[in-house]
Amino acid sequence: MDTPSPSTRDLARRLLAAEAASQSAADPRAPEGVRVCEKLRIHLARFIGPDGFTALLRRALALARAEVPALHGVTEKADGSLEGLDKLAAAAPDVGGAAAFAITTHLLTLLVTFIGEPITARLMRETWPDASLDK
Repeated sequence: MDTPSPSTRDLARRLLAAEAASQSAADPRAPEGVRVCEKLRIHLARFIGPDGFTALLRRALALARAEVPALHGVTEKADGSLEGLDKLAAAAPDVGGAAAFAITTHLLTLLVTFIGEPITARLMRETWPDASLDK
């Protein structure tokens, strides 16, 4: 797997920042990384199905674990949601932030690999319509 591109890393930062600043979050106490993954799960499952999203998340999590070893305690559930990232972020906010960034970056990289950067960017704008995601 290629290293995430600077543009993908920048998009991941923007998504996490948009979610951190969001006042309309269903659970504002949940870390932004958890909320980003949850929004992506809900939105992308419509296009690739729940199993497709879970497969992408599983691979993104495996790649992110190489960068953030603390992610070994985080697992993906059958519905494509993450278990343990919220606890990791609460226990160690810096590590939780790095973990959320790594997962988001690798998930976006996988999407770009499979469907291309323009479609990935469009899907992100649809998922976060009020966020400024363009450079």
